[in-house]
Amino acid sequence: MVAKTGGFLGETKQELNKVTWPSRSEVWQATLVVILSTFITALFIGICDFAVSIIVRFLLG
Repeated sequence: MVAKTGGFLGETKQELNKVTWPSRSEVWQATLVVILSTFITALFIGICDFAVSIIVRFLLG
């Protein structure tokens, strides 16, 4: 069991060394894109919700 675990951890380390990790600036840019996209989506959903609520209030009197 211990030998299998050690082998697994060694293989995992080898695979992680093959990964091309993003630079700090790439991570920062991706983070900004996610935050901006989330904000725009939330704004759009909020506007749609507000419009639908006004229409429903108008129709129900």
